[in-house]
Amino acid sequence: MRVIEFLSQPWHWSISGVMIVFVMFLLIYFGKKFGVSSSFQALCSIGGAGKRFEYFNYDWKNHSWLLVFVVGSIIGGGIASTFLANPAPVQISQATISDLAALGVQTPTNISEGTGYVPLDIFNFDTLMSLKGIVILVLGGFFIGFGTRWAGGCTSGHAISGLSNLQLPSLVAVIGFFIGGLVMTHLLFPFIFSL
Repeated sequence: MRVIEFLSQPWHWSISGVMIVFVMFLLIYFGKKFGVSSSFQALCSIGGAGKRFEYFNYDWKNHSWLLVFVVGSIIGGGIASTFLANPAPVQISQATISDLAALGVQTPTNISEGTGYVPLDIFNFDTLMSLKGIVILVLGGFFIGFGTRWAGGCTSGHAISGLSNLQLPSLVAVIGFFIGGLVMTHLLFPFIFSL
């Protein structure tokens, strides 16, 4: 039981940093590139999309290790959230709690109100059927998919793998991610939540 208690407590952020460095070292050593969005391209190729779209017409078997990683991440996330979850809601700063409250998004104070990883004020079926829900979930999902394809990779691919390989396009993409995040947080969120 002590092992479960140890694993389910909040860990210092540096542990994640060390693990990312270790994984990136292995990927660079074996000549692989990391990016979860590549797995979606491989899944579409497996499903036969390459017959209609040239973009998906490639040898997906070169990304089979990445598919194993994604499946392992899903299984690992399920195990962690079921058996290793911290019983307290996620801890965020008081300034963020105040900013979210001003937008009408409440953060949980106890586990019966939720864990706080997914704000229930935004991600629920009632909101999905509203203009705000369509803008946030449907249009937002489209922009994420479009942006990932246009940028040639997702945030993890550029920020972790691309920067580790000293790729200038990844640096430009990461700067764009941060600028987009600031614009979204300070300009678009207040507008969307006023709908």
